[in-house]
Amino acid sequence: MTPRTIVATSSASCSVLSLAALVASLSGCMTVREYRAELHVERGDALLAQDELEAALVEFQQAAKLAPEMAVAHSNMGVIYRRMGEYEQAIGCFVEAIRRNPFSFDDAFNLAQLYHFTQKVREAIQAYLHAVELRPGDFDAQLNLGVCYQQTGDYAQAIERFEKAIAIDLDRPHAFVNLGVALDAQQKYYEAIRAYKDALERDSHQPQVLVNLAHTYMNQDRLKMARQALQQAIEMDPNLATAHEALGYCLFRMREFPAAERAYNQALTCDQRLPRAHAGLGSIYMIYYLDDKTRAEHCDRALEHWHRSLELNPDQPRIRKLIAEYRPSNDDPESVLLHTSE
Repeated sequence: MTPRTIVATSSASCSVLSLAALVASLSGCMTVREYRAELHVERGDALLAQDELEAALVEFQQAAKLAPEMAVAHSNMGVIYRRMGEYEQAIGCFVEAIRRNPFSFDDAFNLAQLYHFTQKVREAIQAYLHAVELRPGDFDAQLNLGVCYQQTGDYAQAIERFEKAIAIDLDRPHAFVNLGVALDAQQKYYEAIRAYKDALERDSHQPQVLVNLAHTYMNQDRLKMARQALQQAIEMDPNLATAHEALGYCLFRMREFPAAERAYNQALTCDQRLPRAHAGLGSIYMIYYLDDKTRAEHCDRALEHWHRSLELNPDQPRIRKLIAEYRPSNDDPESVLLHTSE
């Protein structure tokens, strides 16, 4: 008997056969559910490319609902939530993406960045460790991991990561700058100076690096070298408040008080929220007062600057002690005179 050929007799049956054939050809094992999820991901990708974030999010949510094991759906939701500023939602999505696919460097890196941005530094370290395990040669992952260690005070680990970043790319100055900060914190001043100079060799126009270099010089009591570095930084950026503030401190230590006063005031002109500039001015005005106690206004100005410094940074026990020591007492006739003499 001749075998019978089965022929489709309607357009509906043709479509079912075509879908079944397509599904069977995709991977040999993909289900209809997974295929539908893939279609949602494709539509979501197209919408995301057009910055249609909310519509794209719906597509990826549908994909994740159909196929929860599909890591890319969770990952793309994380990208969208991050762009929307919904950082906790984004973190949850990337955590789920990594749970589904622990070998995705991009998901590990994005999760680490989000933890770091939301000040979850310990969690960021773990995520960056996962990222550098997947891709040891990534400069940014090694650098950012070093920054996280630096923020926790683990300078030895920070130095190790900055050196790894430098080995990956010798031409980028950022790792040298951070290496200098970590070395300075460990009181390895000569090594820190070398790192800062290496950074400046790669990009000479870095006024903040010159400020860092000046602080290291001051840690070595090399005040003239510090002053020179700070003057160079101010030439590069006359509005850099930290440079004027550091110059004020350098000049104060050189006992050039009027020049230090001008530098601190210039720092506060650039940025009023500098507790150390207020603290420095308070010390200068108190020195003026102690040199000539008939100038009661100097005492008042000193105390006011110290108070402002504490308003900006209450964690200054030395300033609190100075205020307690020099604050006039109500039952002190001399202090009453001081406050009424104006």
